[in-house]
Order: sequence, then structure tokens, then C-alpha cells
Amino acid sequence: MNAFLAIRNLSAILRGGSQRVLRSVDLAVEAGEVRGLVGESGAGKSMIGKAVLGILPSAVSIVEGEILLDGRNLLAMPQKERRRTIGTVAALIPQDPLTALNPSRRIGRQITDRLVDILGWTEANASARALELLDEVQIQNPQRVMASYPHELSGGMRQRVLIAAAFAANPKLIIADEPTTALDVTVQKQILKLIREMQARHGTAMLFVTHDLGVVSKVCQKLSVLYSGKVVEDRAVSEFFAEPRHAYSKALLAATPKYTDPFASLLPVDEAVIASVDAEVKAADREWRHV
Repeated sequence: MNAFLAIRNLSAILRGGSQRVLRSVDLAVEAGEVRGLVGESGAGKSMIGKAVLGILPSAVSIVEGEILLDGRNLLAMPQKERRRTIGTVAALIPQDPLTALNPSRRIGRQITDRLVDILGWTEANASARALELLDEVQIQNPQRVMASYPHELSGGMRQRVLIAAAFAANPKLIIADEPTTALDVTVQKQILKLIREMQARHGTAMLFVTHDLGVVSKVCQKLSVLYSGKVVEDRAVSEFFAEPRHAYSKALLAATPKYTDPFASLLPVDEAVIASVDAEVKAADREWRHV
């Protein structure tokens, strides 16, 4: 299999300084594969997804590396070509459906806009595709939902709309940025099942950003563990859960609540482990500055 998405030696800094927020990141997502990207809040997980999609905050600047999408380096393209390339083969399932959807526009238009404006579909074909996708994500009465505004839908329905929109143009890659975080536990389970089914049905490669190792075990085939913008472990999911290699990975796994023992005390990541990984990061930064 060939990597549809390949990130090589990617580093990004806060503009105006030398502080790295992504540190020589290497990871790949094969065609049709789901790769988890895990780590604590602030580790840089969403930053990697935004770098791929070309939507990094203005304060962040990529200073080295490559982002290869289907063999083409996005960072070497003019901005207009890059946006069109991303728009035709990649899509995003964002974290919070309420803020991701435009409150002043009807749902139907928010699904069809990309098909019409970027891919050149007719309004009729785009509307037909939107109805088909809303049905596929198990929304009752798609016609009514097409004419609705976001505030008229529940949180679970809004997230289903975003999943439908992400799959609308048959993308080859989807960035799923913690797509169940804003939902209650019961709805989370339904949405995860739906994402798994949609991904398998469409054969879409997916980079699944999450801080939940339980989600990784259910959805992903491979995972990359991130700490402070640095990948510290890259494994097949089955191997990772059987025997994690890095001390930070072991600590994360040990800190995960166990459903078989719900009353057990939670084990925070040991401060000695954090100090050790921080030392790794600082050493890498010193070497990077001297290159």
C-alpha cells in the first residue's frame, strides 16, 4: 500500500520567535487506513490536522518539512493550487458542530456549497447528493433537515450533518478532529459507530485526532502518540495496546480509566515521565537550532 498522506520532518514555530509547536513530525496514512493521533490537550494534534488542510492560525508558521497528499507536496504549491487540491481530495469533520455550522444558513446550502463552488456540480445534483448523504448518516426526514437551521437540530444531528458534508465529495482523506468531544456519552457511541461504517463503506483514509485511547482501540488501525509537538511512538494499534514502547505511552495507557474496574483510582502521568520527555524535547530543539 502507498501512503496517501505523508508528513515528513514537519516543524512549525510561533511567528516572531524560535519556539517550535511542531517538532520534526513524521507520520503517514495509507489509502483506506484510519490512523489515530493521540496525546494530551495542547500536544499539537489539531495543529497537525490544520497544517494538512492549510488552515493553521496566522501566528503559526511552517519552517521546514513536507506534506505529501497523493504524492504531491502541498507546501511547494502556490496557495490557490494548494487550496483547490485540498478541496478536491480532503475534508474535515470538526470538533464542535454548533460552532462549525453557520447559524444563519440552512443545512442544505452548507452541504452543497463545496460541491457547487469547488467541484462545479449543478445545484440539482448537489442537492440530490446532500439528500442521499443525510439518509446515509441515518437522519430522519432529510428534506426537512435540508431546510432547517443549525439551532433547530440536536447536537447529534448536527454532527451527523458534518459527517455527511465531509463525505459529500467522496474525499480520499478525512481529518476527524475529536468529532465526539462535544457530545454526550450515548450520542458519542452512535457517532463513532457511524464514522466507522462510513469510512469502511467509502474506503476513505482518515487521520483521527483524539485524546481518548478507548476511541483509538475501536476506530484506528495505527496510531501516533504526540507530546509537545513531537511524535514519541508510532505503532500498529494492536501492538501498542499489547506492549507500548515509550515511557510516556505506557503512562498514558496506565492513566486510562478501566471499565472493568470503574472504582479504581486514576493514575496520573508520573512527573518523572514528564520530566524525561521534556528533556527529550529540549535536546531535540537544541540540535534543531544548531542545524
